[in-house]
Amino acid sequence: MIPSLDIAPFVRKCDASVRVPGSKSISNRALILASLCKGKVTLRGMLRSEDVDLMVEAFGQLGVAVETADEATTVVIEGCGGDLPSKSGKIFVGNAGTVARFLTALLAAQKDASYELDGSPAMRERPMGELLTFLKQNGAECVFQNESGCFPFQLHPNGLGDNHQKIDATKSSQVLSAILMISPLISPKYSLSFGGGTVSAPFVDMTLSMMRTFSTDDFSSSFASSRIEIESDGYRDDDFEFTVEPDATAASYFLTLPIVTGGRCALEGIHEEMLQGDSAYAGVLREIGVEIKTTDEGIESAMSGQPKGGTFDFNDISDTFLSLAAISPLLSSTLTINGIAHTRKQETDRVSAMASELRKLGQEVEESEDQLSIYPNLNKLQMMAGDGVQIDTYKDHRFAMSFGILGCYDLLGNGASWLKIKDPNCCAKTFPSFFEELESVRRISHK
Repeated sequence: MIPSLDIAPFVRKCDASVRVPGSKSISNRALILASLCKGKVTLRGMLRSEDVDLMVEAFGQLGVAVETADEATTVVIEGCGGDLPSKSGKIFVGNAGTVARFLTALLAAQKDASYELDGSPAMRERPMGELLTFLKQNGAECVFQNESGCFPFQLHPNGLGDNHQKIDATKSSQVLSAILMISPLISPKYSLSFGGGTVSAPFVDMTLSMMRTFSTDDFSSSFASSRIEIESDGYRDDDFEFTVEPDATAASYFLTLPIVTGGRCALEGIHEEMLQGDSAYAGVLREIGVEIKTTDEGIESAMSGQPKGGTFDFNDISDTFLSLAAISPLLSSTLTINGIAHTRKQETDRVSAMASELRKLGQEVEESEDQLSIYPNLNKLQMMAGDGVQIDTYKDHRFAMSFGILGCYDLLGNGASWLKIKDPNCCAKTFPSFFEELESVRRISHK
């Protein structure tokens, strides 16, 4: 374990191309959907990180045949039609929200089974009550060891019915995706309503699109603001392949890099129209003055002038708000980010933690439940960084990567490191090689 990492600034403009790993969100959805099929499903371009490895390990414990190849980026699953071979077991979900919610829903659909589930200390504080309440209303039994609605708990499922079709999705869209993916096991015609809407709606669109790919031809869905309806004849029983897109959230750090270093950075395999809603982050960068252009391989960001601030709603792309907020001291005007209240219940309270780290850098920040307003002050940043600053990462990979990009700014004008990232290994959650990739980009740009 590396306790902290000094970030080496760029002394020349960025001039590089990057291919980021596969999408975590797509990878873990693909694993669940593949298990619901009945044939052999080959998943290519998979992310291999802590979150995805937790899902793979869980399937191994549950008796699902899983093999890896091509440096583990290809995963082959023998689908079991959603009928897991093992009807008991102890499952650890770590701090992976997709594993916690998606796998719990799949386990709840089993019959005559009993499972014990637990997560990391941080996961024990993340919202699960809405999903577990819904599952209990439809036939599952939960016995909580500590706080009701939280890990750890025992799950005693005996199949799921569809008597109760309403759920609270205001805190997380993952509860919707978890239920939708197993809905063909419940009923060929399924309806789910969620008064108050949901956050990060593009992730629900992603789920529905992937369900269509993994389903037979008899699949249709409709997604309104507070209701989803699905008609399905079940998942596929043939052997087929599915390719995972590169991670659009991981790409956001490198798309942001030219704001810090000048120059250009190309992202291979990333486009503005993808399954992943976070690809829309490129549009935010365009509004603050970054040149975004399409290439034959993907997209490229370039910066030659002074980036400005603005007001942006990150509700649908909230995983990327840290990418922009972290480099806000370099902007020429106020940056206001809203639509982020639900990120207070992710790996950490991301709103308050971001405010705290930016204040450590001498920035004035106004914080409300759903919003941050940041008043950039480069002079204060230089004053605070004179003796070096250390960024706390809260065991949150996105803090490490976002502020890692800020540290690439040659703040002292002599190429000397001024920013230190605490616990850089937390990036293993979604992008284990992030800092190696960043250093590679720096070396290429300096040639």
